[in-house]
Amino acid sequence: MADGRDHNPAPVTRVQTNVLAMAERRLLNQLCRRLPAWVLPDHLTALGMIGSIAIFAGYALSNWGDAWLLLTIGGLVLQWFGDSLDGSLARYRHIERPSYGYFLDHSCDGITTLLILAGMGLSPYVRLDVALFTLAGYLLLSVHAFLCARVVGKLNLTYAAAGPTELRLLLIALAIAMMIFGPAPGVFGGLSGFDIFVTAIGGVLMLLFLKHTVAIARQLSRVDACS
Repeated sequence: MADGRDHNPAPVTRVQTNVLAMAERRLLNQLCRRLPAWVLPDHLTALGMIGSIAIFAGYALSNWGDAWLLLTIGGLVLQWFGDSLDGSLARYRHIERPSYGYFLDHSCDGITTLLILAGMGLSPYVRLDVALFTLAGYLLLSVHAFLCARVVGKLNLTYAAAGPTELRLLLIALAIAMMIFGPAPGVFGGLSGFDIFVTAIGGVLMLLFLKHTVAIARQLSRVDACS
């Protein structure tokens, strides 16, 4: 008996126009061709989550030596491999499960973001309140992306010409800088240079959320007024 609920939601168009998108797509296609048949998208999702745990552990353990940040860097590479390839492999082999994949992938993304920024906040390099501020900015932008997927039918994975891959590269560069310079003393109101940098990223994320929310709200207002 039909219950009036839509069990087959409309497909969502992924919008990915970040700087490295085309080069990354070529690389992912090459990797998909070379993966053995027994490797499944769910295996890659699990591998990505192992990478996320490694990122967190590396940051937290850096309290006992900056060499632990190598674990964070390795975790970022592993997380990219698993997170970027799971959906790519499903599409390459034509074994997509759109609703399941969408739900699982973005649930894992939320956990990964929490692990990255919580780990950073537990390290000696970035204050926890600073890391949580940036986490709030990232999650706000994620909420915007998911709302747009529902009301506009487009999932925007790129903001200010940057996407998840560019953010991972930024995190790798930041971890290398942490290893080179070590925990920095406060330079402005008790905030270190790393604190200021991470706070600036959080501020940019929140400004992007506000900008795109206003733009989409105006667009939807015009559409509703004409309907």
